[in-house]
Amino acid sequence: MRVAVASDHAGFHLKQAIAEHLRQAGYEIVDLGTDGTESVDYPDYGASLGRFVSSGQADKGVAVCGSGIGICMAAGKIAGVRAATVHDVTSARLSRLHNDANIACLGERFLGPQVALDAVDAFLSTEFEGGRHARRVGKINKLDVDAS
Repeated sequence: MRVAVASDHAGFHLKQAIAEHLRQAGYEIVDLGTDGTESVDYPDYGASLGRFVSSGQADKGVAVCGSGIGICMAAGKIAGVRAATVHDVTSARLSRLHNDANIACLGERFLGPQVALDAVDAFLSTEFEGGRHARRVGKINKLDVDAS
């Protein structure tokens, strides 16, 4: 599986830890930056990751900022993206199981490293359940082209 990762400066250290963890687990990683702790704007990295995943260049994405919220908002503006801010294994698993999320967003200031790694593992190993959830995800996808 090809996984793209991105962060702003506030999520840089956790992004690096996640990328290394996933490489060791055998995932192909594409790092879309940032490359350090110098201040940058999270919308740029969230949108870049969203475009990368939406275009099919990666199977899934992981985004990190200070809270996980801002970068999630930016990624979620891209058509075809279903980004979810996750806080633990349960929220990560349910974002896939029920919402077919394709980008997990995490907050470096809110999560310890092991909780974050466990959440990412759960996100990437959980398949979409489909069934009654497929109708709902279809409605979310329709919002990409129908804002009414």
